[in-house]
Amino acid sequence: MPKIFSDPDAIAEDIIRDVGTKLVVGLPLGLGKANHVINALYRRAVADRNINLTFFSALTLEKPRPSNELEKRFIGPVIDRLFGGYPDLDYASAIRKRELPPNIQVNEFFFLAGKWLRVPDAQQHYISANYTHAASYLLARGLNVITQLVAKRVVDGTARYSLSCNTDTTLDLMRTRAEGRASFKLIGQVNSELPYMPGQGDLAGDEFHALLESPDTEFPLFAPPSEPVSDTKYAIGLHAAGLIRDGGTLQIGIGQIGDALAQGLIARHRDNAAFKQVMQRLSPAVQVQSAPFTQGLYGISEMLFEAFLGLIEAGILKREVDGTILHAAFFLGPKAFYTALRDMPPERLAKIQMMAVSFTNELYGEEADKRRARVDAHFVNNTMMATLMGAAISDGLEDGQVISGVGGQYNFVAQAFALEGARSILTLEATRPGKKVASNIRWSYGHQTIPRHLRDVFVTEYGVADLRGKSDADAIGAMLAIADSRFQPELMRQAKDAGKLPKQFEIGAAHRDNTPERIVSALKPARDAGLLPMFPFGSDFTDVEQRLIPALQILSAAVKAPSKLAGLFWEGLTAVPDVQDEACLARLKLDRPTTMKERAYRLLVMAALKHRR
Repeated sequence: MPKIFSDPDAIAEDIIRDVGTKLVVGLPLGLGKANHVINALYRRAVADRNINLTFFSALTLEKPRPSNELEKRFIGPVIDRLFGGYPDLDYASAIRKRELPPNIQVNEFFFLAGKWLRVPDAQQHYISANYTHAASYLLARGLNVITQLVAKRVVDGTARYSLSCNTDTTLDLMRTRAEGRASFKLIGQVNSELPYMPGQGDLAGDEFHALLESPDTEFPLFAPPSEPVSDTKYAIGLHAAGLIRDGGTLQIGIGQIGDALAQGLIARHRDNAAFKQVMQRLSPAVQVQSAPFTQGLYGISEMLFEAFLGLIEAGILKREVDGTILHAAFFLGPKAFYTALRDMPPERLAKIQMMAVSFTNELYGEEADKRRARVDAHFVNNTMMATLMGAAISDGLEDGQVISGVGGQYNFVAQAFALEGARSILTLEATRPGKKVASNIRWSYGHQTIPRHLRDVFVTEYGVADLRGKSDADAIGAMLAIADSRFQPELMRQAKDAGKLPKQFEIGAAHRDNTPERIVSALKPARDAGLLPMFPFGSDFTDVEQRLIPALQILSAAVKAPSKLAGLFWEGLTAVPDVQDEACLARLKLDRPTTMKERAYRLLVMAALKHRR
């Protein structure tokens, strides 16, 4: 049986006594980090420089940090409400302050998107890896400890423990240990909020070397609130929803586009006539998959998130494979998502199986069974940019700075080419804001995540580009058709100048009105009818906060263009707030401004609220 501790420092001392002073510690990706154990090991290594401590991690979670005064006024109470009791990870703070001791090293293979840009230690110690390769890299480095947050259940007087949110790499590493190819101590920290998930991550106590369990080390799970789904993202999600075949297999990446795709599928299933109408408005000349789901879909996704529960509830995710409708490898989501998993009836929860990432992300091992299960598979993931010739830029910039990581994206692209009838769908917004709006579809770029020889399907708010098996000229033409029309002439010129597009080529008339205004107009009836809600799967934000979010987004965009900010200020001088606006101003403590700065903020917010209406 494992040793049971109530004091984090005591369990850290026990680990060092049993393992030694050279510690190579594997931390789960995202939610499953045993924060108290990690911090105790960190403190011990700070105090004793003879201890050589390496953390191998991914997706270190940190509380949001407001970047300006208005953000602070808005997000401050949200942080207190949603993250107030979450213990910060000491190593993350030390990296940001450039105070990491020389005997401690932190390697990550996936970052929270954009959060570690221009942080030298994080960027220098980043390891570029496919999700499925991370376990082997850990073993090669001499892994000797895994710390993990676990759920606990007592069955017939015997305690059992669930890996819950992170079966991903831990199950793969435990398999190598069982085969005698690895030796490490598995350390658990019990958390009562963590859902107890059935399946291969349901472990006996003797799998653990030690466990930390105490009321003093309980903490609320990290629960990022769902973000609002914009018109742009809804258009992308709807286009992708029109590609999914009934009876097939679905994988979705996290984010608002994933939420938009799921809501699009739900609309297609529950309100088919309305779905067909909105698709006709978006792409009048395009035939899409539009029938409701009679056979249903089977889910295979490295990440389980709230949208999948929505698809289950809607009766879409229902095609069973060995009694399972969804296999996943890790999860993360808002508080309501964790509650839904904890409260789900056992017979329904049993249809969601948490697996090793080698199962979800690869075909190797049980390949024949996987091929039979993963029929008509569509793997839908996000990318930041794409080139006209079909390369995708998803994880970093051309100067080497890492935005996030490769994660499982390559794994799913590879599966799409290996499975009969499968497709890789990479989604992206056609433009990005800034001081000057820029195109996310580029002629070329000095970094690639997915090379052009693996080009398949790209989706923007303006439509779908099917590039598989196409010539370069045809691929370029298809990408131009889904680019924003403000950038089409210059992109086309670059392709022609490079000799990759015939001089006489012209973009079809149907694709020359690719503008944000057209998207807003196309979606407005569906938005007004409630078919495409801002938060399709609920929100932790209050009604007032939900009203404020679009206004603050308008201000955030205006900050990058001073002329727009000046225009909003001028509009604010004549804006008359209604009762709902007054509630928003009070939420930001701008209802009774006392300084010139507060008066200026009030005017800007009033103008932005007017635009939001």
